[in-house]
Amino acid sequence: MSKHFKLSAEQIKPLALGRGGAIASDRITVDGHRVGYMYRTKAHNKLDSGWAFLAGDESDAYMNNSSNHAIYDVNTIANYDPEIIPLLDAPAGSAFIRTASGLIPDPQGAPHD
Repeated sequence: MSKHFKLSAEQIKPLALGRGGAIASDRITVDGHRVGYMYRTKAHNKLDSGWAFLAGDESDAYMNNSSNHAIYDVNTIANYDPEIIPLLDAPAGSAFIRTASGLIPDPQGAPHD
């Protein structure tokens, strides 16, 4: 089954280039939801940004199904939700959650891997 992304390749603009890859859920890239939770862990290699982007309503069962998420260039996810751009330089261990006022630091920090 092929995915039908909310944005076409032609709609992706250079907003946050050179930041590496990140995990993002289909709730963002396919369903078009804004980033509701983002966290950064230590990068596993030089191509890995350490970032993960979720809508925030994904269940464990949803995330355990590998067809519901993929690795994307951080720039791609920035095109889906430009509000993440000012937060992309946050260090590993950072996490942000969406509230009525936007993305704010999550005091629990990033999940440990």
